[in-house]
Amino acid sequence: MSALNTAGTAILGAGIFAKEAHLPALQILGPLAPKLRAVYSRSEKSARELAAQATTLLNTTPDVYFDGNPSSNLDALLARSDISSVIIVLPITQQPSIVLKALAASKHVLSEKPVAPDVASGAKLIAQYETQYKPKGLVWRVAENFEAEPGFIAAGRAIAAGKIGKVAFFSSHTVNFFDKDSKWYKTPWRTVPDYQGGFLLDGGVHSAAALRVILQSAMTHLSGFASLNKEWLAPHDTINTIIKNADGSHGIFELSFAAPSPSRSGAGRGIVITGTDGWLEVQQTLARDLIHNVEKPIFRVTIKSATRDAHGILGPEKEEVIDEPIRGVELEQASFFAALDGKDDGLGSPFGALKDVALIQAALTSGGELIDLEKLIHQPVLAGYAGSD
Repeated sequence: MSALNTAGTAILGAGIFAKEAHLPALQILGPLAPKLRAVYSRSEKSARELAAQATTLLNTTPDVYFDGNPSSNLDALLARSDISSVIIVLPITQQPSIVLKALAASKHVLSEKPVAPDVASGAKLIAQYETQYKPKGLVWRVAENFEAEPGFIAAGRAIAAGKIGKVAFFSSHTVNFFDKDSKWYKTPWRTVPDYQGGFLLDGGVHSAAALRVILQSAMTHLSGFASLNKEWLAPHDTINTIIKNADGSHGIFELSFAAPSPSRSGAGRGIVITGTDGWLEVQQTLARDLIHNVEKPIFRVTIKSATRDAHGILGPEKEEVIDEPIRGVELEQASFFAALDGKDDGLGSPFGALKDVALIQAALTSGGELIDLEKLIHQPVLAGYAGSD
């Protein structure tokens, strides 16, 4: 690891995902990640709980920072010269200001998705980064783990290689069952969301990112409807849309958190891309880890390629199955830390994450009208650059 990374990192936020995803990812990366030197949360209790877990997983005890004490608050953490980067895992509406605060303190930033609560604020944030902080050599990436998942990347490569011919149409179906006992629902900022779409934004950008990675053509237009079926999931819990891509292909994008029972979640779930010479499917399933003898979640990509003879007569269908372990958080962290070392693979682009927010925002606001996704994105981006001068 280069000197650029040895200064250490910090986690800002001590919620479920910081504990269950980001800390374990740092453990897996080991020496490929800088040392975790500090953790921060608004409450001292949460910060200390995260630090205790870090001690167990990483065999190091990070310093604890929290609000209320000037000597141990966020400003004090960001003033440390032995911390060069931060991983921000805070509520959606709080993240943009903390991203800017960290960049202003000359820290590299990996911030959790979504990039911002809406397209306008996301575009403004990107413009500020591009004009004020990127020229200083600071790195900002958005942690969208679905963008880093090997399963979705494998599906995209199969399409790029022509294994199903030209994409004709596609579908993405995700229906989730939530009740009030869910650990995710019990998170206060999710229970009463102060951002558009509630869980549809928070979780929906994952589905949008998966399509963005798989499809080789940009999504350009959308029409659809949004609804609320469970009052306690306000403001919306379901979207059903149709999407058109730049290459003329089109498809269905459906997302709901209003399944009436757990069994509904598995019905028709997954992504299917149909081409002129075959089709592929991406589904999450379980596979046995033979080393540890346990079932682990994977993304399974099934590719069906049609074959034709010299006369165009359909022959036997070829099948290829690719199983990839779910490790997006680990890989997005690895990509971020590599970027600090000058090895940027382009993963985690804030502009890519803005496209995901635009898709969900368009689905929430369409009301059956056709929305130009490129116009929705680029007008605020241009305005953001004008306002950052």
